[in-house]
Amino acid sequence: MSKGDPFDRDEMRQNATDSVPDNRRIAELLERTWELLDAQGANPFRARAYLRAAGTLRGLDVDVGQLAHTDGLKGLTALPHIGGSLARAIMEIVETGKLGLLERLQGAVCPAELFASLPGMGPVLAERVVDTLHIETLEELELATLDGRLARVPGFGPRRVAALCAVLDASMRRRRRAPRHDGTDPVVLPSVKLLLEIDMRYRAAADAGTLPKIAPRRMNPEHEAWLPILHTDRDGFHLTALYSNTARAHRLGKTHDWVVIFFESNAGEGQCTVVTEHRGPRAGQRVVRGRERESTARHPEPAL
Repeated sequence: MSKGDPFDRDEMRQNATDSVPDNRRIAELLERTWELLDAQGANPFRARAYLRAAGTLRGLDVDVGQLAHTDGLKGLTALPHIGGSLARAIMEIVETGKLGLLERLQGAVCPAELFASLPGMGPVLAERVVDTLHIETLEELELATLDGRLARVPGFGPRRVAALCAVLDASMRRRRRAPRHDGTDPVVLPSVKLLLEIDMRYRAAADAGTLPKIAPRRMNPEHEAWLPILHTDRDGFHLTALYSNTARAHRLGKTHDWVVIFFESNAGEGQCTVVTEHRGPRAGQRVVRGRERESTARHPEPAL
């Protein structure tokens, strides 16, 4: 790499080591997650699991960040009250200083800000990536570096794409390659039937005004609590549904059409988006983006 290359891996590793949160900070994030899950009507057993895990961390004599780095998920799940999902949450905090679930509960998810935090990206390129590729997660960004889509975005030459691919691989290697708590691999996805049922339930309850609402931090200058949120447990998954609050959703007038569903189980976690198809033979139907054929082949549903 050249002298001025922004992708300094040694510096990135050192910064990550210096900024690892301590047990108290991790416990605080878990306790805040418990508070919001409880306030938003999530499964009380799931909510209290975060509180119990926080208590475990506050009583530890060892540094949980060091434990995570040396023993990985296996070491974390050996602690009292720490299962597979909580171990992954703690690992995420250790590696990034943040917890995606907590940010979603606070209405603070911002794909452009997430991408801009990567070395060598910056806010301008991050916004360009989101606007051009319509992606929202690091996993989707990594895929775009591998399948050639990112190279078509202005500002991303072969050198920058290759460097970013290496950064993403380094930052997610532990989570991607670590054995699952229950031994399953890869991540098990919710069925399309389940996702469409959750989508229908969410939109009906949102229209009826029966869901708790959060005040998103972005695209919300008045700090209004307008975004309905649904927590539910089905078929072994914890699911959270809410309307998309991305800049693109606002620009296209889709903030009450696109439904983002986050899922979590002992076999992993992820997210998907359910939308109304407007073109082709599936026009007017609700489909899971990326799984359109599966959505409509067996589970047709007209838009509400």
